[in-house]
Amino acid sequence: MATQEGKIKVVHEDGDISPGDQTTQRLDKWLWFARVVKTRSLAQKLVLDGRVRVNRERTAKPAQTIHVGDLVSVELGQRLRLFEVLAVGARRGPASEAADLFRDLAPPAPASIRGSPASGGAGSGVPSRDLGTGRPTKLERRRTDRLRDR
Repeated sequence: MATQEGKIKVVHEDGDISPGDQTTQRLDKWLWFARVVKTRSLAQKLVLDGRVRVNRERTAKPAQTIHVGDLVSVELGQRLRLFEVLAVGARRGPASEAADLFRDLAPPAPASIRGSPASGGAGSGVPSRDLGTGRPTKLERRRTDRLRDR
């Protein structure tokens, strides 16, 4: 068995060499392949800003090598996500492929942080205000009309 740049090559008895699974990958590529971020540029920016840790150690290099079994923590806005690397990717495929690359160890985010439009959370685009103050929303107007049987 010969190794070269994180790839395992199996040498068969007849001398043929077949590439095996990769065991290492660049951190920014893995974050992109695992669909943690939308673009590889964003992954590089997160790492350079010091918002990514590998095995509890802060890294400032997007080219940091990660291995299967490493713990990667990423600070995304108000949320800290913790991933265990289960595999390295060969491409940025569909979400079902990306889900096979990691196990999410962080607890689920509360609804106010998730940003769902119904919750009026951060990033939902819906401003929050105290009830009874300001102009009524469309939903509140519809409820008022239902009460008045219009």
